[in-house]
Amino acid sequence: MKALISVSDKTGIVEFARNLQELGIEIISTGGTHKTLEKANIKVTGISEVTGFPECLDGRVKTLHPNIHAGLLAIRSNPEHMTQLDELNIDTIDIVAVNLYPFKQTILKENVTRQEAIENIDIGGPTMLRSAAKNYQDVSVIVDPCDYDKVINELKENKEVSLDTKFYLCSKVFEHTAHYDSLIAAYMKKERNDYDLPQTITMTYEKVQDMRYGENPHQKAAFYKEVSNNKGLLSSAVQLHGKELSFNNINDTNGALELLKEFDEPTAVACKHSNPCGVGTAESIHEAYTKAFNADPTSIFGGIVVFNREIDEKTAYEINKIFVEIIVAPSYSEKALEILKSKKNIRLLALKDILTKQDENAYDLKKVAGGILVQTIDSKLIPGNEEIKSVTIKKPTEQEQMDLLTAWKIVKHTKSNAITIVKNGQSIGIGPGQVNRIWACKQAIEHAIEFLGSESLKGAVLASDAFFPFPDCVEEAAKAGITAVIQPGGSLNDNLSIEVCDKNNISMIFTNMRHFKH
Repeated sequence: MKALISVSDKTGIVEFARNLQELGIEIISTGGTHKTLEKANIKVTGISEVTGFPECLDGRVKTLHPNIHAGLLAIRSNPEHMTQLDELNIDTIDIVAVNLYPFKQTILKENVTRQEAIENIDIGGPTMLRSAAKNYQDVSVIVDPCDYDKVINELKENKEVSLDTKFYLCSKVFEHTAHYDSLIAAYMKKERNDYDLPQTITMTYEKVQDMRYGENPHQKAAFYKEVSNNKGLLSSAVQLHGKELSFNNINDTNGALELLKEFDEPTAVACKHSNPCGVGTAESIHEAYTKAFNADPTSIFGGIVVFNREIDEKTAYEINKIFVEIIVAPSYSEKALEILKSKKNIRLLALKDILTKQDENAYDLKKVAGGILVQTIDSKLIPGNEEIKSVTIKKPTEQEQMDLLTAWKIVKHTKSNAITIVKNGQSIGIGPGQVNRIWACKQAIEHAIEFLGSESLKGAVLASDAFFPFPDCVEEAAKAGITAVIQPGGSLNDNLSIEVCDKNNISMIFTNMRHFKH
Protein backbone atom coordinates (compact mmCIF):
# COMPACT_ATOMS: atom_id res chain seq x y z
CA MET A 1 0.00 0.00 0.00
CA LYS A 2 1.05 3.58 -0.63
CA ALA A 3 0.01 6.80 1.12
CA LEU A 4 0.42 10.33 -0.20
CA ILE A 5 0.72 13.02 2.48
CA SER A 6 0.76 16.76 1.74
CA VAL A 7 -0.58 19.00 4.48
CA SER A 8 -0.55 22.66 5.36
CA ASP A 9 -1.93 21.99 8.84
CA LYS A 10 0.58 19.55 10.29
CA THR A 11 -1.41 18.76 13.44
CA GLY A 12 -0.94 15.05 14.25
CA ILE A 13 0.75 14.31 10.94
CA VAL A 14 4.01 12.89 12.35
CA GLU A 15 2.20 10.37 14.55
CA PHE A 16 -0.12 9.43 11.69
CA ALA A 17 2.81 8.87 9.30
CA ARG A 18 4.70 6.89 11.91
CA ASN A 19 1.71 4.58 12.36
CA LEU A 20 1.47 4.11 8.59
CA GLN A 21 5.16 3.27 8.45
CA GLU A 22 4.79 0.69 11.23
CA LEU A 23 1.98 -0.89 9.19
CA GLY A 24 4.37 -1.26 6.25
CA ILE A 25 2.77 1.45 4.12
CA GLU A 26 5.09 3.44 1.85
CA ILE A 27 4.77 7.23 2.27
CA ILE A 28 5.03 9.75 -0.56
CA SER A 29 5.20 13.43 0.31
CA THR A 30 5.85 16.96 -0.93
CA GLY A 31 7.78 20.08 0.09
CA GLY A 32 7.35 21.16 3.70
CA THR A 33 5.55 17.97 4.73
CA HIS A 34 8.42 15.89 3.34
CA LYS A 35 10.88 17.88 5.47
CA THR A 36 8.74 17.54 8.60
CA LEU A 37 8.48 13.76 8.25
CA GLU A 38 12.17 13.30 7.42
CA LYS A 39 13.08 15.35 10.48
CA ALA A 40 11.00 12.90 12.54
CA ASN A 41 13.05 10.00 11.08
CA ILE A 42 10.17 8.74 8.96
CA LYS A 43 11.15 7.24 5.60
CA VAL A 44 9.58 9.31 2.82
CA THR A 45 9.62 9.14 -0.96
CA GLY A 46 9.68 12.57 -2.58
CA ILE A 47 6.94 13.45 -5.02
CA SER A 48 9.46 14.09 -7.80
CA GLU A 49 10.66 10.49 -7.52
CA VAL A 50 7.13 9.37 -8.34
CA THR A 51 6.39 11.87 -11.10
CA GLY A 52 9.86 11.88 -12.61
CA PHE A 53 9.47 15.63 -12.84
CA PRO A 54 10.82 18.32 -10.49
CA GLU A 55 8.56 20.62 -8.47
CA CYS A 56 8.51 23.92 -10.34
CA LEU A 57 7.10 27.45 -10.58
CA ASP A 58 7.79 28.16 -6.89
CA GLY A 59 5.90 25.01 -5.93
CA ARG A 60 2.80 25.83 -7.99
CA VAL A 61 3.25 22.54 -9.82
CA LYS A 62 4.08 19.47 -7.74
CA THR A 63 1.37 16.84 -7.89
CA LEU A 64 -0.41 17.71 -11.15
CA HIS A 65 0.87 14.64 -12.97
CA PRO A 66 -0.59 11.40 -14.44
CA ASN A 67 1.62 9.28 -12.19
CA ILE A 68 -0.29 10.75 -9.25
CA HIS A 69 -3.82 11.05 -10.57
CA ALA A 70 -3.85 7.77 -12.47
CA GLY A 71 -2.67 6.11 -9.25
CA LEU A 72 -5.61 7.71 -7.42
CA LEU A 73 -8.35 7.30 -10.04
CA ALA A 74 -7.71 3.76 -11.27
CA ILE A 75 -10.63 1.49 -10.34
CA ARG A 76 -9.00 -1.57 -8.81
CA SER A 77 -11.80 -3.91 -9.90
CA ASN A 78 -11.54 -2.74 -13.52
CA PRO A 79 -9.04 -5.02 -15.35
CA GLU A 80 -8.51 -2.49 -18.15
CA HIS A 81 -7.56 0.22 -15.65
CA MET A 82 -5.10 -2.04 -13.90
CA THR A 83 -3.60 -3.23 -17.18
CA GLN A 84 -3.06 0.36 -18.27
CA LEU A 85 -1.31 1.16 -14.97
CA ASP A 86 1.02 -1.82 -15.53
CA GLU A 87 1.78 -0.70 -19.07
CA LEU A 88 2.49 2.85 -17.91
CA ASN A 89 4.49 1.65 -14.90
CA ILE A 90 2.23 3.61 -12.48
CA ASP A 91 1.55 2.42 -8.92
CA THR A 92 -1.75 2.83 -7.13
CA ILE A 93 -2.05 5.25 -4.21
CA ASP A 94 -4.34 3.89 -1.50
CA ILE A 95 -4.36 6.58 1.19
CA VAL A 96 -4.33 10.35 0.76
CA ALA A 97 -3.93 12.83 3.62
CA VAL A 98 -4.18 16.36 2.27
CA ASN A 99 -5.28 19.70 3.66
CA LEU A 100 -5.05 22.93 1.79
CA TYR A 101 -3.10 26.18 1.67
CA PRO A 102 -4.39 28.50 4.43
CA PHE A 103 -6.53 30.77 2.24
CA LYS A 104 -8.91 31.66 5.07
CA GLN A 105 -6.12 32.55 7.50
CA THR A 106 -4.47 34.64 4.78
CA ILE A 107 -7.49 36.79 3.90
CA LEU A 108 -8.29 37.39 7.58
CA LYS A 109 -4.86 38.99 8.16
CA GLU A 110 -4.66 42.76 8.39
CA ASN A 111 -3.65 44.54 5.17
CA VAL A 112 -3.33 41.35 3.14
CA THR A 113 -2.66 42.05 -0.53
CA ARG A 114 -4.58 40.50 -3.38
CA GLN A 115 -1.41 38.79 -4.59
CA GLU A 116 -0.85 37.17 -1.17
CA ALA A 117 -4.41 35.88 -1.27
CA ILE A 118 -4.00 34.54 -4.81
CA GLU A 119 -0.79 32.69 -3.90
CA ASN A 120 -2.68 30.91 -1.12
CA ILE A 121 -5.24 29.43 -3.48
CA ASP A 122 -4.40 25.73 -3.54
CA ILE A 123 -4.62 23.99 -6.93
CA GLY A 124 -2.93 20.61 -6.57
CA GLY A 125 -4.44 19.88 -3.16
CA PRO A 126 -8.12 20.14 -4.13
CA THR A 127 -7.37 18.23 -7.34
CA MET A 128 -5.85 15.32 -5.41
CA LEU A 129 -8.68 15.38 -2.90
CA ARG A 130 -11.31 15.27 -5.63
CA SER A 131 -9.53 12.48 -7.50
CA ALA A 132 -9.19 10.39 -4.36
CA ALA A 133 -12.74 11.09 -3.19
CA LYS A 134 -14.22 10.21 -6.61
CA ASN A 135 -12.53 6.81 -6.26
CA TYR A 136 -13.51 6.40 -2.60
CA GLN A 137 -14.18 2.67 -2.99
CA ASP A 138 -10.45 2.14 -3.41
CA VAL A 139 -8.85 5.18 -1.75
CA SER A 140 -9.09 6.46 1.82
CA VAL A 141 -8.87 10.25 1.65
CA ILE A 142 -8.40 12.26 4.82
CA VAL A 143 -8.84 16.02 4.93
CA ASP A 144 -9.47 16.42 8.67
CA PRO A 145 -6.70 15.56 11.18
CA CYS A 146 -9.45 14.40 13.57
CA ASP A 147 -9.91 11.35 11.30
CA TYR A 148 -6.32 10.09 11.43
CA ASP A 149 -6.97 7.83 14.41
CA LYS A 150 -10.12 6.37 12.85
CA VAL A 151 -8.18 5.27 9.77
CA ILE A 152 -5.22 3.91 11.74
CA ASN A 153 -7.47 1.94 14.10
CA GLU A 154 -9.31 0.27 11.23
CA LEU A 155 -6.05 -0.54 9.45
CA LYS A 156 -4.67 -2.11 12.62
CA GLU A 157 -7.82 -4.09 13.38
CA ASN A 158 -8.90 -5.14 9.87
CA LYS A 159 -5.88 -4.45 7.63
CA GLU A 160 -8.16 -2.16 5.58
CA VAL A 161 -10.48 0.81 5.91
CA SER A 162 -14.17 -0.08 5.69
CA LEU A 163 -16.28 1.10 2.76
CA ASP A 164 -18.56 3.02 5.13
CA THR A 165 -15.61 4.92 6.55
CA LYS A 166 -14.24 5.61 3.08
CA PHE A 167 -17.58 7.05 2.00
CA TYR A 168 -17.74 9.15 5.18
CA LEU A 169 -14.26 10.50 4.43
CA CYS A 170 -15.25 11.14 0.80
CA SER A 171 -18.25 13.24 1.86
CA LYS A 172 -16.04 15.32 4.15
CA VAL A 173 -13.73 16.06 1.23
CA PHE A 174 -16.48 17.60 -0.87
CA GLU A 175 -17.79 19.59 2.10
CA HIS A 176 -14.24 20.88 2.59
CA THR A 177 -13.55 21.80 -1.03
CA ALA A 178 -16.98 23.44 -1.37
CA HIS A 179 -16.21 25.53 1.72
CA TYR A 180 -12.77 26.41 0.34
CA ASP A 181 -14.09 27.45 -3.08
CA SER A 182 -16.90 29.48 -1.48
CA LEU A 183 -14.33 31.46 0.49
CA ILE A 184 -12.38 32.19 -2.68
CA ALA A 185 -15.49 33.21 -4.61
CA ALA A 186 -16.66 35.50 -1.78
CA TYR A 187 -13.20 37.11 -1.58
CA MET A 188 -13.13 37.73 -5.33
CA LYS A 189 -16.62 39.24 -5.25
CA LYS A 190 -15.62 41.59 -2.45
CA GLU A 191 -12.40 42.56 -4.22
CA ARG A 192 -14.49 43.59 -7.22
CA ASN A 193 -16.81 45.64 -4.98
CA ASP A 194 -19.65 43.60 -6.42
CA TYR A 195 -22.59 43.80 -4.05
CA ASP A 196 -25.37 42.76 -6.42
CA LEU A 197 -27.38 39.70 -5.48
CA PRO A 198 -25.80 36.90 -7.56
CA GLN A 199 -27.55 34.57 -9.99
CA THR A 200 -26.56 31.63 -7.81
CA ILE A 201 -25.61 31.88 -4.16
CA THR A 202 -23.14 29.75 -2.22
CA MET A 203 -22.32 30.63 1.35
CA THR A 204 -20.10 28.97 3.89
CA TYR A 205 -20.22 28.98 7.67
CA GLU A 206 -18.14 27.27 10.36
CA LYS A 207 -19.65 25.52 13.35
CA VAL A 208 -19.11 27.27 16.67
CA GLN A 209 -21.02 24.81 18.83
CA ASP A 210 -23.68 22.16 18.92
CA MET A 211 -26.65 23.09 21.05
CA ARG A 212 -28.78 21.07 23.40
CA TYR A 213 -31.79 21.90 21.24
CA GLY A 214 -33.30 24.60 19.03
CA GLU A 215 -36.26 26.89 19.66
CA ASN A 216 -37.95 23.90 21.31
CA PRO A 217 -36.50 20.76 22.95
CA HIS A 218 -37.54 18.48 20.07
CA GLN A 219 -35.51 20.48 17.50
CA LYS A 220 -31.81 19.89 16.77
CA ALA A 221 -29.63 22.99 16.50
CA ALA A 222 -26.08 24.31 16.14
CA PHE A 223 -24.50 27.76 15.94
CA TYR A 224 -22.41 28.60 12.88
CA LYS A 225 -20.39 31.73 12.20
CA GLU A 226 -19.42 33.55 9.04
CA VAL A 227 -15.81 33.42 7.92
CA SER A 228 -14.81 37.03 8.57
CA ASN A 229 -13.13 39.05 11.30
CA ASN A 230 -16.55 39.18 13.07
CA LYS A 231 -15.61 42.38 14.93
CA GLY A 232 -18.43 43.56 17.13
CA LEU A 233 -20.59 40.57 16.26
CA LEU A 234 -21.98 38.06 18.72
CA SER A 235 -19.95 35.23 17.17
CA SER A 236 -16.75 36.89 18.45
CA ALA A 237 -17.94 37.52 22.01
CA VAL A 238 -15.94 35.94 24.84
CA GLN A 239 -18.02 34.19 27.49
CA LEU A 240 -16.68 34.92 30.96
CA HIS A 241 -19.21 33.06 33.10
CA GLY A 242 -22.26 30.80 32.97
CA LYS A 243 -23.67 27.95 30.90
CA GLU A 244 -23.37 27.71 27.13
CA LEU A 245 -25.71 29.96 25.22
CA SER A 246 -28.84 28.31 23.86
CA PHE A 247 -30.41 28.74 20.43
CA ASN A 248 -32.92 31.25 21.77
CA ASN A 249 -30.23 33.03 23.80
CA ILE A 250 -28.18 33.68 20.68
CA ASN A 251 -31.13 34.77 18.57
CA ASP A 252 -32.44 37.15 21.24
CA THR A 253 -29.02 38.55 22.12
CA ASN A 254 -28.27 39.28 18.49
CA GLY A 255 -31.43 41.37 18.24
CA ALA A 256 -30.50 43.35 21.34
CA LEU A 257 -26.99 44.01 20.03
CA GLU A 258 -28.23 45.23 16.66
CA LEU A 259 -30.40 47.82 18.42
CA LEU A 260 -27.55 48.80 20.77
CA LYS A 261 -25.32 49.59 17.78
CA GLU A 262 -27.66 52.45 16.82
CA PHE A 263 -26.52 54.44 19.89
CA ASP A 264 -23.26 56.25 20.59
CA GLU A 265 -24.19 57.67 24.01
CA PRO A 266 -24.20 55.39 27.12
CA THR A 267 -27.08 52.99 26.50
CA ALA A 268 -28.65 49.87 27.97
CA VAL A 269 -31.03 47.66 26.01
CA ALA A 270 -33.15 44.98 27.66
CA CYS A 271 -34.58 42.38 25.32
CA LYS A 272 -37.06 39.50 25.56
CA HIS A 273 -37.93 37.10 22.73
CA SER A 274 -36.05 39.21 20.16
CA ASN A 275 -37.99 42.39 21.03
CA PRO A 276 -36.70 45.27 23.13
CA CYS A 277 -38.62 45.63 26.39
CA GLY A 278 -36.65 48.53 27.87
CA VAL A 279 -34.13 51.00 26.47
CA GLY A 280 -32.35 53.77 28.32
CA THR A 281 -29.81 56.39 27.27
CA ALA A 282 -28.10 58.71 29.74
CA GLU A 283 -24.81 60.29 30.74
CA SER A 284 -23.75 57.21 32.72
CA ILE A 285 -24.27 53.52 32.13
CA HIS A 286 -25.83 53.14 35.57
CA GLU A 287 -28.50 55.73 34.79
CA ALA A 288 -29.06 54.17 31.36
CA TYR A 289 -29.65 50.78 32.99
CA THR A 290 -32.01 52.28 35.56
CA LYS A 291 -34.09 53.79 32.75
CA ALA A 292 -34.16 50.51 30.83
CA PHE A 293 -35.20 48.59 33.95
CA ASN A 294 -37.92 51.01 35.00
CA ALA A 295 -39.36 51.02 31.48
CA ASP A 296 -40.58 47.45 32.03
CA PRO A 297 -39.47 45.81 35.29
CA THR A 298 -41.68 42.79 34.55
CA SER A 299 -40.42 41.73 31.11
CA ILE A 300 -36.74 42.27 31.91
CA PHE A 301 -36.92 39.35 34.36
CA GLY A 302 -35.19 36.40 32.69
CA GLY A 303 -34.24 38.62 29.76
CA ILE A 304 -31.07 39.87 28.12
CA VAL A 305 -29.39 43.21 28.81
CA VAL A 306 -26.66 44.66 26.62
CA PHE A 307 -24.51 47.72 27.31
CA ASN A 308 -22.20 49.87 25.19
CA ARG A 309 -19.99 50.93 28.10
CA GLU A 310 -18.03 49.08 30.77
CA ILE A 311 -20.19 47.78 33.59
CA ASP A 312 -19.12 49.29 36.90
CA GLU A 313 -19.68 48.09 40.46
CA LYS A 314 -22.75 50.27 40.99
CA THR A 315 -24.49 48.97 37.86
CA ALA A 316 -23.56 45.36 38.61
CA TYR A 317 -25.11 45.68 42.05
CA GLU A 318 -28.40 46.88 40.51
CA ILE A 319 -28.40 44.11 37.91
CA ASN A 320 -27.96 41.47 40.60
CA LYS A 321 -31.21 42.49 42.29
CA ILE A 322 -33.11 40.53 39.64
CA PHE A 323 -32.59 37.44 37.51
CA VAL A 324 -31.37 38.06 33.96
CA GLU A 325 -30.19 35.39 31.54
CA ILE A 326 -27.39 37.22 29.74
CA ILE A 327 -25.32 40.36 30.09
CA VAL A 328 -23.17 41.62 27.20
CA ALA A 329 -20.82 44.57 27.55
CA PRO A 330 -17.49 45.69 26.07
CA SER A 331 -15.86 45.13 29.46
CA TYR A 332 -16.46 44.80 33.21
CA SER A 333 -14.67 46.34 36.14
CA GLU A 334 -12.99 43.79 38.39
CA LYS A 335 -15.48 44.40 41.18
CA ALA A 336 -18.47 44.30 38.81
CA LEU A 337 -17.36 40.93 37.48
CA GLU A 338 -16.99 39.61 41.01
CA ILE A 339 -20.53 40.77 41.91
CA LEU A 340 -22.13 39.35 38.76
CA LYS A 341 -20.32 36.02 39.00
CA SER A 342 -21.90 35.48 42.41
CA LYS A 343 -24.98 34.31 40.52
CA LYS A 344 -24.41 30.85 39.08
CA ASN A 345 -26.89 30.96 36.20
CA ILE A 346 -26.13 34.35 34.68
CA ARG A 347 -24.20 34.29 31.41
CA LEU A 348 -21.60 37.06 31.09
CA LEU A 349 -20.17 37.96 27.68
CA ALA A 350 -17.48 40.48 26.78
CA LEU A 351 -17.65 41.95 23.28
CA LYS A 352 -14.73 44.29 22.74
CA ASP A 353 -15.85 46.09 19.56
CA ILE A 354 -19.49 46.18 20.55
CA LEU A 355 -20.32 49.30 18.51
CA THR A 356 -18.81 47.97 15.27
CA LYS A 357 -21.62 47.47 12.78
CA GLN A 358 -21.99 44.82 10.13
CA ASP A 359 -20.94 45.60 6.58
CA GLU A 360 -23.98 47.31 5.08
CA ASN A 361 -23.78 44.89 2.14
CA ALA A 362 -24.04 41.83 4.36
CA TYR A 363 -26.88 39.43 3.64
CA ASP A 364 -29.91 38.75 5.81
CA LEU A 365 -31.32 35.25 5.24
CA LYS A 366 -34.74 33.85 6.01
CA LYS A 367 -35.48 30.17 5.50
CA VAL A 368 -38.75 29.21 3.88
CA ALA A 369 -39.87 25.72 2.89
CA GLY A 370 -37.94 24.80 -0.23
CA GLY A 371 -35.74 27.89 -0.39
CA ILE A 372 -34.33 30.99 1.22
CA LEU A 373 -35.12 34.67 1.02
CA VAL A 374 -32.01 36.82 0.71
CA GLN A 375 -31.77 40.56 1.24
CA THR A 376 -29.14 43.05 2.31
CA ILE A 377 -29.39 44.00 5.97
CA ASP A 378 -31.46 46.99 7.07
CA SER A 379 -28.36 49.10 7.60
CA LYS A 380 -29.84 52.58 7.28
CA LEU A 381 -31.73 54.47 9.93
CA ILE A 382 -32.97 57.32 7.76
CA PRO A 383 -32.33 58.00 4.06
CA GLY A 384 -30.58 61.30 4.82
CA ASN A 385 -31.28 64.49 6.76
CA GLU A 386 -32.65 66.18 3.67
CA GLU A 387 -35.37 63.52 3.46
CA ILE A 388 -36.80 64.13 6.94
CA LYS A 389 -39.51 66.72 6.93
CA SER A 390 -41.94 68.20 9.39
CA VAL A 391 -45.48 68.01 8.01
CA THR A 392 -47.41 69.73 10.80
CA ILE A 393 -47.90 73.28 12.02
CA LYS A 394 -46.10 72.54 15.30
CA LYS A 395 -42.41 71.70 14.94
CA PRO A 396 -40.69 69.35 17.40
CA THR A 397 -38.69 70.88 20.23
CA GLU A 398 -35.00 70.05 20.67
CA GLN A 399 -35.82 67.44 23.35
CA GLU A 400 -38.57 65.98 21.19
CA GLN A 401 -36.17 65.72 18.26
CA MET A 402 -33.73 63.71 20.38
CA ASP A 403 -36.49 61.48 21.69
CA LEU A 404 -37.99 61.02 18.22
CA LEU A 405 -34.63 59.75 16.96
CA THR A 406 -34.35 57.37 19.93
CA ALA A 407 -37.89 56.10 19.36
CA TRP A 408 -37.12 55.61 15.66
CA LYS A 409 -34.00 53.56 16.49
CA ILE A 410 -36.00 51.34 18.81
CA VAL A 411 -38.94 50.81 16.46
CA LYS A 412 -36.54 49.80 13.68
CA HIS A 413 -35.52 46.77 15.77
CA THR A 414 -38.99 45.85 17.05
CA LYS A 415 -41.12 43.21 15.32
CA SER A 416 -43.86 44.65 13.08
CA ASN A 417 -46.42 46.00 13.51
CA ALA A 418 -44.52 48.11 16.01
CA ILE A 419 -45.05 51.28 18.02
CA THR A 420 -42.55 52.73 20.49
CA ILE A 421 -42.98 55.60 22.94
CA VAL A 422 -40.00 57.49 24.38
CA LYS A 423 -39.50 60.29 26.86
CA ASN A 424 -36.22 61.85 28.00
CA GLY A 425 -34.07 59.08 26.54
CA GLN A 426 -36.16 56.25 28.00
CA SER A 427 -38.52 53.85 26.28
CA ILE A 428 -41.75 54.05 28.26
CA GLY A 429 -43.96 51.89 26.06
CA ILE A 430 -43.27 49.31 23.34
CA GLY A 431 -45.96 47.55 21.30
CA PRO A 432 -44.34 44.79 19.20
CA GLY A 433 -45.54 42.21 16.70
CA GLN A 434 -49.24 43.02 16.45
CA VAL A 435 -51.43 42.11 13.49
CA ASN A 436 -52.70 45.67 13.24
CA ARG A 437 -51.11 48.99 14.09
CA ILE A 438 -53.78 50.31 16.45
CA TRP A 439 -53.33 47.30 18.73
CA ALA A 440 -49.59 47.97 18.84
CA CYS A 441 -50.31 51.63 19.68
CA LYS A 442 -52.77 50.80 22.44
CA GLN A 443 -50.41 48.20 23.88
CA ALA A 444 -47.50 50.67 24.03
CA ILE A 445 -49.70 53.26 25.77
CA GLU A 446 -51.06 50.68 28.23
CA HIS A 447 -47.54 49.54 29.12
CA ALA A 448 -46.45 53.11 29.82
CA ILE A 449 -49.43 53.63 32.12
CA GLU A 450 -48.88 50.28 33.87
CA PHE A 451 -45.22 50.82 34.71
CA LEU A 452 -44.72 54.58 34.81
CA GLY A 453 -48.18 56.08 35.20
CA SER A 454 -50.31 58.11 32.80
CA GLU A 455 -48.32 61.28 33.55
CA SER A 456 -45.28 59.69 31.87
CA LEU A 457 -47.04 60.06 28.53
CA LYS A 458 -47.41 63.84 28.78
CA GLY A 459 -44.79 65.29 26.45
CA ALA A 460 -43.65 61.85 25.22
CA VAL A 461 -43.02 61.00 21.55
CA LEU A 462 -44.21 58.07 19.44
CA ALA A 463 -42.65 56.18 16.54
CA SER A 464 -44.29 53.82 14.06
CA ASP A 465 -42.26 51.44 11.87
CA ALA A 466 -44.63 52.02 8.91
CA PHE A 467 -47.16 54.63 7.87
CA PHE A 468 -50.61 55.10 9.43
CA PRO A 469 -53.34 53.87 7.09
CA PHE A 470 -55.88 55.55 9.36
CA PRO A 471 -55.71 58.38 11.90
CA ASP A 472 -56.66 56.09 14.83
CA CYS A 473 -53.10 55.77 16.22
CA VAL A 474 -52.60 59.53 16.23
CA GLU A 475 -55.98 59.96 17.93
CA GLU A 476 -54.90 57.54 20.68
CA ALA A 477 -51.59 59.38 21.01
CA ALA A 478 -53.39 62.71 21.38
CA LYS A 479 -55.67 61.34 24.11
CA ALA A 480 -52.60 60.05 26.00
CA GLY A 481 -50.79 63.41 25.90
CA ILE A 482 -48.09 62.50 23.36
CA THR A 483 -46.73 65.63 21.67
CA ALA A 484 -44.62 64.40 18.73
CA VAL A 485 -44.76 61.55 16.22
CA ILE A 486 -42.26 60.08 13.77
CA GLN A 487 -43.35 57.78 10.95
CA PRO A 488 -42.37 57.00 7.34
CA GLY A 489 -45.37 58.68 5.69
CA GLY A 490 -46.61 57.62 2.29
CA SER A 491 -50.20 56.58 3.04
CA LEU A 492 -53.05 57.79 0.87
CA ASN A 493 -54.56 58.93 4.18
CA ASP A 494 -51.53 60.87 5.46
CA ASN A 495 -53.58 64.07 5.47
CA LEU A 496 -56.04 62.58 8.00
CA SER A 497 -53.24 61.90 10.50
CA ILE A 498 -51.74 65.34 9.88
CA GLU A 499 -55.11 66.98 10.55
CA VAL A 500 -55.42 65.18 13.89
CA CYS A 501 -51.90 66.31 14.82
CA ASP A 502 -52.62 69.94 13.93
CA LYS A 503 -55.89 69.86 15.85
CA ASN A 504 -54.12 68.57 18.99
CA ASN A 505 -50.88 70.60 18.75
CA ILE A 506 -48.76 67.54 17.94
CA SER A 507 -45.70 67.73 15.73
CA MET A 508 -45.19 65.01 13.14
CA ILE A 509 -42.18 64.24 10.97
CA PHE A 510 -41.90 61.91 7.98
CA THR A 511 -38.71 59.89 7.39
CA ASN A 512 -39.66 58.53 3.95
CA MET A 513 -38.21 55.18 5.03
CA ARG A 514 -40.03 52.31 6.71
CA HIS A 515 -38.53 49.58 8.90
CA PHE A 516 -40.64 46.43 8.73
CA LYS A 517 -39.12 43.60 10.75
CA HIS A 518 -40.76 40.23 10.19
